[in-house]
Amino acid sequence: MSKKALADFDFEAGEVLLLDKPLTWTSFDVVRKVKNTLRPRKIGHAGTLDPLATGLLILCTGKKTKEIDQIQAQEKEYEGTFRLGQTTPSFDLETPINEEQPYEHLTEAEIQAAVATFLGKIEQIPPVFSAVKVEGKRAYELARKGEQAEIKAKTVEIKAFELTRITLPDIDFRVVCSKGTYIRSLARDLGVALGCGAHLTRLVRTRIGEYRLADAWTVAEVEALRPPRPAAADGGAPAPRQRRERLKPARVGLDFYAAQQADRAPAAGPDLPLHPEGGTPSA
Repeated sequence: MSKKALADFDFEAGEVLLLDKPLTWTSFDVVRKVKNTLRPRKIGHAGTLDPLATGLLILCTGKKTKEIDQIQAQEKEYEGTFRLGQTTPSFDLETPINEEQPYEHLTEAEIQAAVATFLGKIEQIPPVFSAVKVEGKRAYELARKGEQAEIKAKTVEIKAFELTRITLPDIDFRVVCSKGTYIRSLARDLGVALGCGAHLTRLVRTRIGEYRLADAWTVAEVEALRPPRPAAADGGAPAPRQRRERLKPARVGLDFYAAQQADRAPAAGPDLPLHPEGGTPSA
């Protein structure tokens, strides 16, 4: 897709804005930042990204908000990393490791065979640390209180699932999937299939339908469009903005993530060749 200049956008009338979501930001954080910067009367996002994921987040403004459901329904593409041999309650880095199992015995052929079983339509249970509603409440709200949330499985489609690097205990992947697929759950389920457990350590959304991360803007680029402050009544410098103190919501999981990064990099195991020819397997 061609990338026109941000200054040429008419956000009030309606635009589809592609953004590269920063790490640890919620999708709503991005919406709020863009809304406060550009001041459109209507704005929303087309598909949530977890705080510990980065990549393509699509915002719609003005009349384009009517296209949100259509955009959300399109297939998604992700790249990321699974770590074998360790599990966490959230299936990612938001919560501490709760179990470790040996992974060193696994071969490239065994890992590839397990990956192949997830192609096509599968039944998947969303993570307990997710925005899925359980009896009117978000599952993550119950999980963070230590309450049990019974989440039903749903049918999703994995259209492509290929490994791009195997350096045990880490494996890099590319996934193309239907709306509603949780890559964290895919990590959990692959770990179960391999008998060693797994969790997600990195996730980047690279595509939604024909919209691509390569065409996305950064939050800083959008902030550069902020209109200049009006001059003071006496012609002097603009009056400084009055900053309102906001109480940040409790982010127990993200606090844990930030505190633990220095301790989470175990020595890499041996590289396993993806193919004798050195190529990438087809999904």
